[in-house]
Amino acid sequence: MLLRDAQGQPIAIRREDYAAPAYWIDTVDLTFDLDPAKTRVLNRMQMRRNPEVPVQPLRLDGDELNLARVLVNGQGASFRMEGEQLVIDGLPDAFELEIFTTCCPIKNTKLMGLFVSEDTFFTQCEAEGFRRITYFLDRPDVMAMYTVTLRAAKASYPVLLSNGNLVEQGELPEGRHFAKWVDPFKKPSYLFALVAGKLVAREQRIKARNGKEHLLQVYVRAGDLDKTEHAMNSLINSVLWDETRFGLPLDLDRFMIVATSDFNMGAMENKGLNIFNTKYVLANQATATDADYSNIESVVGHEYFHNWSGDRVTCRDWFQLSLKEGLTVFRDQEFSQDLCADASARAVKRIEDVRVLRTAQFPEDAGPMAHPVRPDSYIEISNFYTVTIYEKGAEVVRMMQTLVGRKGFEKGITLYFERHDGQAVTCDDFAQAIADANPESELARLLPQFKRWYSQAGTPRLAAHGVYDAQSRSYTLSVVQSCPPTPGQPTKEPFVIPLNIGLLDASGRELPMQLEGESDVTRGTRTLVLSRAGEQITFVGLDAEPVPSILRGFSAPVILDFEYTDAQLLTLLANDPDPFNRWEAGQRLGLRAALQGIAALATDTTPVLNDAYIDAMRSVLRNPQLDAAFKELVLTLPSETYIAEQLDVVDPQRVHLVREAMRAQLATALFADWQWAYEENHDTGAYSPDPTSSGRRALAGMALNFLCLAARASGDVVWPGKTLQRFKDAGNMTDRFNALNALVSSGHTLAAQALARFHAIFKDEALVIDKWFSLQAGASDRGGDILPLVKQLMKHPDFSLKNPNRARSVIFSYCSANPGAFHRPDAAGYVFWSERVIELDAINPQVAARLARALDRWSKLAEPYRSAAREAIARVAAKPDLSKDTHEVVTRALAGN
Repeated sequence: MLLRDAQGQPIAIRREDYAAPAYWIDTVDLTFDLDPAKTRVLNRMQMRRNPEVPVQPLRLDGDELNLARVLVNGQGASFRMEGEQLVIDGLPDAFELEIFTTCCPIKNTKLMGLFVSEDTFFTQCEAEGFRRITYFLDRPDVMAMYTVTLRAAKASYPVLLSNGNLVEQGELPEGRHFAKWVDPFKKPSYLFALVAGKLVAREQRIKARNGKEHLLQVYVRAGDLDKTEHAMNSLINSVLWDETRFGLPLDLDRFMIVATSDFNMGAMENKGLNIFNTKYVLANQATATDADYSNIESVVGHEYFHNWSGDRVTCRDWFQLSLKEGLTVFRDQEFSQDLCADASARAVKRIEDVRVLRTAQFPEDAGPMAHPVRPDSYIEISNFYTVTIYEKGAEVVRMMQTLVGRKGFEKGITLYFERHDGQAVTCDDFAQAIADANPESELARLLPQFKRWYSQAGTPRLAAHGVYDAQSRSYTLSVVQSCPPTPGQPTKEPFVIPLNIGLLDASGRELPMQLEGESDVTRGTRTLVLSRAGEQITFVGLDAEPVPSILRGFSAPVILDFEYTDAQLLTLLANDPDPFNRWEAGQRLGLRAALQGIAALATDTTPVLNDAYIDAMRSVLRNPQLDAAFKELVLTLPSETYIAEQLDVVDPQRVHLVREAMRAQLATALFADWQWAYEENHDTGAYSPDPTSSGRRALAGMALNFLCLAARASGDVVWPGKTLQRFKDAGNMTDRFNALNALVSSGHTLAAQALARFHAIFKDEALVIDKWFSLQAGASDRGGDILPLVKQLMKHPDFSLKNPNRARSVIFSYCSANPGAFHRPDAAGYVFWSERVIELDAINPQVAARLARALDRWSKLAEPYRSAAREAIARVAAKPDLSKDTHEVVTRALAGN
C-alpha cells in the first residue's frame, strides 16, 4: 500500500517501524485459468492469527486487481477497501480464506506480477509483484506452503510450469489441459512463479554427492535451443560447487530455468523455477561475446546459489535485502574465481569486480541516493536493488571471510543454515552466526563495531602516511579513517577495516615484515585490522625506506589516499606480487595524468601522458610473464565517470577531451607495440570462452581499437582495412564485435559499412541487435553527433520502448554510459533524458526510475551543466501522477544539491 501525506506526497516506510504480521498463512492453494485478457485466480489460504500481535483486522495487499468474491470458511464475508488494501474484520483465530480475482496480463507493461511476453505467461513477484496476482500478505516474513494448479488452452500453452515438483497433469474439455505443482518448502510470496507457453527444454540428469538424482531443465523458445549449452553447463557447475564448497545440496527433484526477452531484471531466483532475461541464458559463439559467456556463468550461479541464501533462508523485511543479495553476490564471485584454473585468472575476476564497485557504487555512496547496506527507509523498495545492496554488501561478506579465514567462513555458513533454515531473518542474524562459529576471531571481538558496515552509508577514506627512520631501521605507517556525511547521517563512527599490506624494496623485491613488539617475521601479505579513527603501525628491521603495497586484493571497500611518488607507483606496477595493486598502480598513474591534464587544459598544450608512463605501459604490453587479460585491464585507462568522481567540480566536456587525448597518445606512441600485440594474440584457434583465450581476444581487440584510432590521426588506410576484413572473416562474435567496435569508436568512415552488414547478418537475433544499438549510442562523441544518432535509432523499426533490453541498449547507453555525449553545453542531452524518463514512467516505472538515476551527480557539475541538469530534474519531478519509483529518485536528487 502506498501511503501519502496530506499533500498527496508518498510517505517513506521505515525500518524502525517493523512489526510482525498480525496473521500467518500456513498453506496457499492457487488455481489459475490463464487467458491473456482475463486470467482468473482462485486463492484458498489456511490462515491463523499471530498470538504475539494484538487483535486487529486482516489487511491484504492488492494492486490493479478485479475482486469477484471473498469467502471465510466457505461463507460470504463482509470486507472493505482502504486504498488498494482488502480489509476484513472479526475473523476467528484460524480460518480458510478464499479470494477470487481477475487480472489482465496482456496489458501489464510494468512486467511486475503476471504478464505476457511473446505469447507466453511469466511472473515477476520480487519485491511486491505478488499483490498484482491476488490479494495477499505480500511481505517476505510470511512463509507458506504452496500448491498451484494451472489451466490453459493446450495448443497455445503446451508447457505449464510452477515452483516445486509436478505431481499431476492431464486433459480438460475444449482443448484445455492442467498441471498441478507442489512446492515442498515454505516460501514467501515474492518467490512464487509460473510460466505457460510454447517452450522447449534442454534437459540433463545429474547425480548429487549423496546419490540423489535431479533433473535440470533450461526452457527457451524453439529457435533458441542451440544457445542453451553454456547455461546448462553453468548450472551443473553451480550445483557441484555449492555442494563441494559449502555442503549445500540441491533440494528439489527438478530445477528449472526459463528465459524471456521482456524482463526488468537480470534474473529471478523463484524456488526451483528461475526466470531469466534471455541475455543471461542464450549463447553460442556466433551470437555471444566472451563477456556474455562470463556473465551467463555468473548470473546462473547467482540465481542457483539463492536456492539456499535467499530461498531456504530469506529476509525478515526488505531492509534486510543485502542479507540474501550481498551474500549471494559474494558466493557467485567466489564461484567464478574458483572455476579459474590459475591465480592470474582469479585476479582478473577480482579486478573486474572492484572496477564495477568503484565506478558505480562509490558514486552512489557519494550521491543523493546514498544509503547503508541495510537501509533505514524507502518509498519504493525497487529503487534499492542497488550496487550498494549487492556489490558493497558482497564486500562486507568478503571482509567477514578475511577476518575469520576461508575455513572459518565455511563453518559460519554451516551454522547460519543450521540455525535459520526455513526462517525469515536479519543481517544481524547472519553476522552473529559467522562470529559465533569463530569465537576467537577479530570479527567476534569487534562484531558490534563491524556491523556499522550495515548501518552507515558512505565510502570510508583512509588517509595513510609513511615515515622511515634510518636510525631505528623502522617504517611507521599512520592511517586515519573518515567517512563523509550522507543523507540523514551527518556523522560517522569508525569502521572495522581489514587492511592487507606488503612491503617492497626500491628494486621491487618483497621484504619480510616484522611489527614493533613482535618476534615473528612474516613474508607476503599481512592483514592489519583497523578499528580506531587513527592508528600507527611500525615495521622494524628495514635497511631502507620500503615501498608500501597497501590494500592488497582490495581488502576493504574504501578509498585509499597515499601520496605515492611516480617512482613508487612505477615500482609497484612493474613488480608488486599482488595483482590488484599492480593494476591499481597503473590506474593511479593514469588518473594522476588525467587530473593534471584537466587542470592544465586551458593553457597547456603538452601531451597528457609522460614518457615514463608510456614506457611502463609498453613494458606491461610486452611482458611475457603477464597474461593477456591482465594486460588488457592495466592498459585500460580510468573511465570518464571514475575521473569525474575525483573532481570537486566537473566539466564533463573537459574530462572527455582529456581522456580522448590520452587514448590518442597511447595509440600513436605505442603503434608498433599494438601491431605486435595484435599479431601475437589475434589467432586463438577453435573457439573456447576459457579465461586464457578470452584474454587474448580482449587484448587483440584493444590493439585493433588503438590501431584504428592511430589511423584516424595519420590517415593510414591499412589497419582500418584489416579491421574491416577481420570483421567480415571472424569466426566468433567476440572477434567480430571487437573489430566493429574498433571502427565505430575511432569514428572511421568504414564503420557505416560494417554496421549495415552487421545488422543484415543478425537482424533476427534480438540480443545481438541490442549490441548494435548500444555500440552506436555509446560511441565517442565528436562534435555533438551522438544525440541526433540516438534520436534516429529510436525511430528504427527494431526499436521498442516497451522492451527493457532495447530501451537500455539505446537510451541508457547514451544517458548513463556516455557522459561525453550526454552532458552537452546546449543541455539537449538533459532535455532528451527528461522526456524519456517521463515517457518510460507511464509504461514501466522500474525502468524509468533506473534511467532517472543518470543525473544523480548533477550537483558536482560545472556551469552551465549544473543549472540545466537541475532544471531537467525539476521538470520530471513536477510531472503529475509520477510513479513513486521515479518520484523518490528525482526528489532525493533535488534535495541533494
